[in-house]
Amino acid sequence: MNLASVKNRRRASADKTTNLGDIETFARVVAASSMTIAAAELGIAVGVVSKRIQRLEAKLGARLIERTTRRLILTEAGEGFHQRVNRILEAFEEAIEFTAEISTSLRGVLRVTAPTSFGRMHIAPHLPRFLEAHPSLEIELDLSDDYVDIVGRSFHAAIRIGELADSSLISRKLAPIHRVLCAAPSYIARFGEPATIADLSAHSLLAASNQDCWSLEGPEGAVALPVRGRLRTNSSEVVREAVMAGFGIALRSSWDIGAELASGKLRVVLPGYRSPGRVGLFALYPSKELMPTKVRMFVDFMASLYGPRPYWDRGLWSDEAGPALATLSCGADGPNSVRTP
Repeated sequence: MNLASVKNRRRASADKTTNLGDIETFARVVAASSMTIAAAELGIAVGVVSKRIQRLEAKLGARLIERTTRRLILTEAGEGFHQRVNRILEAFEEAIEFTAEISTSLRGVLRVTAPTSFGRMHIAPHLPRFLEAHPSLEIELDLSDDYVDIVGRSFHAAIRIGELADSSLISRKLAPIHRVLCAAPSYIARFGEPATIADLSAHSLLAASNQDCWSLEGPEGAVALPVRGRLRTNSSEVVREAVMAGFGIALRSSWDIGAELASGKLRVVLPGYRSPGRVGLFALYPSKELMPTKVRMFVDFMASLYGPRPYWDRGLWSDEAGPALATLSCGADGPNSVRTP
């Protein structure tokens, strides 16, 4: 092989190489939704940012961003490229952290999504301790009862309650979830306590709009109980307040009403019915192999808080499996999600 051939091969190889700085600039522009803001954050001129994006598009042979006078819009190629390079950039950041031996002093932003009520009651109170242990780390906690696409929304992890569905996500069970049929003593005093599952048809049943069917397991086996009451709402917290006010019988998780059961403000009814045990509290994340240290540390912290006998169940019953338990399993689920009871 002559010298000219060697030079031509080197030049061809160099032409295929993509500048990592251009990729980082592209990711910063997408995160900021503005070249001007991205330039300020990077400490460079807007023109330099624009040239880097153009160079990256030319290298890839595809337009990544449509530019208008008011905003930037990702093309289909841009969206796919952004999702994939984000994982690479996180892995690159993780490699730098590992090399610098800073695994005990985590840094950056950890983005987590969780159910609204559970996040308020059982995640938020514990976050100060986690953040105090890692002073260079920030947490963005997004509370929502919607099925969130954690990859598309760039979340590092999701905390979800329900029955684990088939998913491309990696999951780790943090705790079992027990659900009980319950009512306030005032309701039982007025309308009596149901003695059989059939008796529920004569009672006021309380459920959110996405919980129109209760699947219970009792002495006679599996029972599917349609639920329709006079109170209709899309809010689980409204149902909680209604059952506390003595308006009917509800199916509630022990993490939500454990204190009320312990104090006698609520009572379990039909204790012979329980769930098949598939419902749990899970941490979901996109990848185990490329999991950033901050995600692993957070999931480990959550697991240490709850465990196979979570603190909200302690003192409620002696049977480790729980009392009358039930799980919602009717209806369709969203993608990459667990069924939420």
